[in-house]
Amino acid sequence: MNSGANEGVYPLHRSKTIHLVRHAQGFHNVVGENDSSAYMSKELFDPHLTPFGWKQVDNLRKHVHASGLFKNIDLVVVSPLLRTMQTAVGAFGGEASTDGVDMPPLMAENTGSSNRPAISSLNCPPFIAMELCRESMGVDHYNRRRSISEYKPMFPAIDFSLIETDRDVWWSLDTREKKEDVVARGQKFMKWLLRREEKVIVVVSHAVFLHRTLRAYGDDCHPTLKKEMSIPFDNCELRSMVIVDRSMIGSDTSKTDFPGKIPSGADVASDVV
Repeated sequence: MNSGANEGVYPLHRSKTIHLVRHAQGFHNVVGENDSSAYMSKELFDPHLTPFGWKQVDNLRKHVHASGLFKNIDLVVVSPLLRTMQTAVGAFGGEASTDGVDMPPLMAENTGSSNRPAISSLNCPPFIAMELCRESMGVDHYNRRRSISEYKPMFPAIDFSLIETDRDVWWSLDTREKKEDVVARGQKFMKWLLRREEKVIVVVSHAVFLHRTLRAYGDDCHPTLKKEMSIPFDNCELRSMVIVDRSMIGSDTSKTDFPGKIPSGADVASDVV
């Protein structure tokens, strides 16, 4: 009997759980709602979260702890912009205070005019910055990042080792990134996730990047599911997804499969039968 067309069965070790998060409300979101042309303003360069955005972060933090999601996270991947890193460390970081703890904080006190105490890197997953999950780039100054050397004192415990250049060479004043290029970058990012050894990964990114990336998937699903995946993200929204390696992209092996080999020696039970 042929398998039904509506199911997909895959080995567990060929899949990962990814929790996708759009950053909380930044100052550019407030300004842009009233005047979209303001997005091109230099005044909105790498904006930080609004006070309302920090309230959204606090609510997300409560949710990930209350739901039990937090304790299973292996890694947090974050776009290297101020608003995404503030969202990531605020929601998935350690306790607020670093007093008496001999380890670097995830975020220094009052980073980005936040009026926030330092956020500890104690008892939380590792954080790594990745440029592939940045927002659609070019022209708009709010999507231009600072130099990595500026970010490191702000976020001492975030790993920036994957960022190849100190200054932002991805953003262009004159050229806006094409839609198809954003999609290709998103697909490259998904392949990168599949190659990693971590099984449960949080990704803190941006509205356009997440929207266009997810729209590239789901063609093998029911149209309702495809439509569900294509809904734009609200500020600080979290959606949990599963990605499956159907092309042997990764090289992971199962930690739960059991080979069922016959024990050494005579199979007495079978002989009796």
